[in-house]
Amino acid sequence: MKKKESMGVQQVICMKGGVGEGSYARNSKSQAALLSKSMPLLEQAVLDLCCTTLPESVAIADLGCSSGPNTFFAVSEIMTIIYRRCRQLGRSPPGFWVFLNDLPGNDFNAVFKSLPTFHEKMKEENGQEFGPCHVAAVPGSFYHKLFPSRRLHFVHSSCSLHWLSQVPPELLNKQITNKGKIYLSKTSSPALIDAYASQFQRDFSLFLKLRSEETVPGGRMVLSLMARRTPDPVSDESCLLWDLLAQALQGLVSEGLIAEEKLDSYNAPYYQPYTEDLETGIENDGSFSINGLEIMVLPWDSASGGQNYDRPTTAQKIAKSMKAVQEPMLASHFGAEIMDPLFKRLMEIIAADTREVEHVSVLVSMTRKA
Repeated sequence: MKKKESMGVQQVICMKGGVGEGSYARNSKSQAALLSKSMPLLEQAVLDLCCTTLPESVAIADLGCSSGPNTFFAVSEIMTIIYRRCRQLGRSPPGFWVFLNDLPGNDFNAVFKSLPTFHEKMKEENGQEFGPCHVAAVPGSFYHKLFPSRRLHFVHSSCSLHWLSQVPPELLNKQITNKGKIYLSKTSSPALIDAYASQFQRDFSLFLKLRSEETVPGGRMVLSLMARRTPDPVSDESCLLWDLLAQALQGLVSEGLIAEEKLDSYNAPYYQPYTEDLETGIENDGSFSINGLEIMVLPWDSASGGQNYDRPTTAQKIAKSMKAVQEPMLASHFGAEIMDPLFKRLMEIIAADTREVEHVSVLVSMTRKA
């Protein structure tokens, strides 16, 4: 991929900002549920870190922080656990540096407007002597170096690493076509499947290499990302919602609202890896030891926040959640004017379809080797 094409992907892979009805902040219940399910493994990783000699100031990075109520969820838990554990052990709690990373298009303005409330909440929960706690934004791709060497003590990332650094170059160069689709599907050729898998392997390998340089020996890293339980890369588990979205786009092509060439030239920079491939990638890198790996499963209607809705209402919730995540990317390619009709059609397709799939993620806890 040419440099300007890669930068274009980085500019548009961002959640819909603001706090309005269609924002990611208002439509990220599935992501919140995943964070909640990850807490036991995260807590253990933090407690293990507390067994080491902590510096006067602990540096915590959250990669792919986005904006909204989920942004401070993990870092507040990490700091609270460290603070309370140090008090229990009779040790002076450290201060904290919190680095919030996401791509430049992220709504960092909304994040920093919520900082006073965040600081107040941390003191209310831990006591007025909690701190100091310094928060900084680090805009940029986590497929680039973000921090000085051996600076970070704890790295966290949730719901981010399934986004690739770029669309596989074989699709951009039109060596491989994906007519009428926007991601892998049951009609995908072996070459297309291999292109996506290879791009993820390159990206994940680079991510581990960079984080190994930035993390202190003995530092911890906890990652969660969309994944699959089966070695089949085109199972419904990882492709159904993409197929339904492609079907909605095909409908707009048939109405003349989208040119067919526009659809054929769009491919998602996304990949859900097989869990065993993640383990292999970490072992091949060799910089981290795996402390724990868990597969987490959310129900089909997790976007509804656990409410027992009927199919049409669930379809509406899923479509709104997908729109909050994907609208910036889709609008940059197809135009903002077709976003409302696109997701209205998607909602209708989901409501009429009888298939349901669970949402699968993998959670892995690691320690930086000495």
